[in-house]
Amino acid sequence: TMATYSKEFLSGSTNGKNISITSTTAGSPVTIHTVGSGTSNRDEIWVYACNTSASAVVLTVQFGGTTDQDDYIELELAADSGMTLIVPGFLLDNSLIVKAHAASANVINVNGFVNRITA
Repeated sequence: TMATYSKEFLSGSTNGKNISITSTTAGSPVTIHTVGSGTSNRDEIWVYACNTSASAVVLTVQFGGTTDQDDYIELELAADSGMTLIVPGFLLDNSLIVKAHAASANVINVNGFVNRITA
């Protein structure tokens, strides 16, 4: 059988709108996307972020895990930055979750999409 692809909103988004990163701690990150269950379906995840503040801000993305530094993607976003690619199509499956927190609350917005690949 051939795989099927469908382009989907990030599950943490409402109707495709930006997701505001309201958390500043690893203990209560904002959910960006939750992948479906099982290992025969995969989500190719694309996430972009922008910084609306007048200062640079570090964004930490917990990619599929929450306790190990190996699960983190960290990037400093310049002041008043446009959308910057944060997650370039990495794959996850099996109900894993992408979450984020930032050094300053309510100044980072993320958006993106998922290419859902069904085997």
